[in-house]
Amino acid sequence: MNQAHKLFVLDTNIFIEAHRRYYAQDLCPGFWECLIHYCQERRMLSIDRVRAELMEGPNNQDTPDKLTEWVKNAPNDLFISSAEQSVVDVFAEMMDWVRRNDQFRLDAKAEFARVADGWVAAYAKGHNAIVVTQEKFNPDVKKRVPLPNVCRQFGVSYQDTFDMLREIEVRFDWRHHR
Repeated sequence: MNQAHKLFVLDTNIFIEAHRRYYAQDLCPGFWECLIHYCQERRMLSIDRVRAELMEGPNNQDTPDKLTEWVKNAPNDLFISSAEQSVVDVFAEMMDWVRRNDQFRLDAKAEFARVADGWVAAYAKGHNAIVVTQEKFNPDVKKRVPLPNVCRQFGVSYQDTFDMLREIEVRFDWRHHR
């Protein structure tokens, strides 16, 4: 698949990690502008279930943080519906695999059913897209179901934020402000 046609589907942790750490909005507004730009070019998106997790935020909604505010103001087409039948069908296959897999504890399986991860992977599989997550593949984990483990099992490509930014050749220029 040629670079101009790749679609990246962002996991919840992409937004949270960037916000809390290396691309905080006050340090690197270009990262957040980049997300909007590539969304408008239909090269990058996330799903409604990620949006819902982000809207829960670390605080209650009476005192939303900057990330929650950014999500509220993001273009509608950044967070796409995961309700289309093909995505629902793939998610059901993924859940069946998770349920039948003795490696994962019951609480890990329950969490996977509740969070957006499986839906992100299902959307990516259904749209031949790349999952972008900060999670790492872990063949021995029992206490959670890592998104990369599911991606590998179902033939879904995945990468982290930095690999995605390199692939689309994003550069954040430094400027001195007084």
